Amino acid sequence: MTIPETLRWDGDSLVLLDQTRLPGELCWVTCTTPAETAEAIRAMVVRGAPAIGVAAAWGMALAAREARALAREPALAHLAAAAQALTAARPTAVNLAWAVARLLAHASGTAGDGAVLAEALVHEARQLHDTDVATNRAIGQAGLAVVPDGSRVLTHCNAGALATAGYGTAVGVLRAAHEAGRRLHVWVDETRPYWQGARLTAWELVQLGIPATLITDGMAAHFMARGAIDRVVVGADRIAANGDTANKIGTYGLAVLAAAHGIPFYVAAPRSTLDPVLPTGADIPIEERPEEELTHVGGRRLAAEGVGVANPSFDVTPGRLIAGIITEVGVLRPPFAPALQAALSASSASYTAT
Repeated sequence: MTIPETLRWDGDSLVLLDQTRLPGELCWVTCTTPAETAEAIRAMVVRGAPAIGVAAAWGMALAAREARALAREPALAHLAAAAQALTAARPTAVNLAWAVARLLAHASGTAGDGAVLAEALVHEARQLHDTDVATNRAIGQAGLAVVPDGSRVLTHCNAGALATAGYGTAVGVLRAAHEAGRRLHVWVDETRPYWQGARLTAWELVQLGIPATLITDGMAAHFMARGAIDRVVVGADRIAANGDTANKIGTYGLAVLAAAHGIPFYVAAPRSTLDPVLPTGADIPIEERPEEELTHVGGRRLAAEGVGVANPSFDVTPGRLIAGIITEVGVLRPPFAPALQAALSASSASYTAT
């Protein structure tokens, strides 16, 4: 079985694979307005930093069509309001804000009536969509340098095809290694409280035929101590200028454990995830998710009534714990500040990682 498309444009609307229903059901949600797109992002119908960036780009295309249909003037004011709502849907992943800003800038530079503007934004969203797939494949190829034959890799959350417009980032690296004929075994954290590892990554790996074992989040240290894991590869939602990286809650703990056991810890992400404006990870906004995600499973309450709940969706791993950042232009090595700057200014063809 192949992994279905995470999202697609059908000519009039954005169609999203509902990831809240996986792996049990394959269902799709259709968005015809930017408000519906923002809600789908907030509710994690579509999730993963690259995927929500692409979805938001299509949301901006829908906003342009909405402005034309409602004859709202000025159209740019309508687009700006849509941009604000889309960006606020999930604040940590910088890809979302990056994609929205790109579409808004394209709209500002487009001359013509409402029909011309709407078509221009559809074209720009398509460009961003297609580029994401190509970028992920390039990340996979770059990652071959750090996943040799016989690797035993731990990954956290879901950074596969479902988290992108196609192919994947961290799981894309594992996928590329598998397609290159390398033997590997993947350890999959369940990733509480939303179970992205158990529900999504494990499902993707089964579809791809990559050997994998699901473990609870608390088991990683046990298997590291036994020598069953020799590298960690995870995705990212935002990377600060110094290499500090925000990813799904629990990632920081894995990086600490990896360092304690002498295991290299890698981050795989496109350059759109780099945020050179933020000096350190301390400046990254951390999304707080609804408490029901922690207190309930499948609609059934497991936690005691009346207990306080903290449910941050992300944590920040210091750059000093990261062995390398795998991007579409190569594997970046410490010190990350100059490496990230070089990567941002380089073309895919000319950059060579050190």
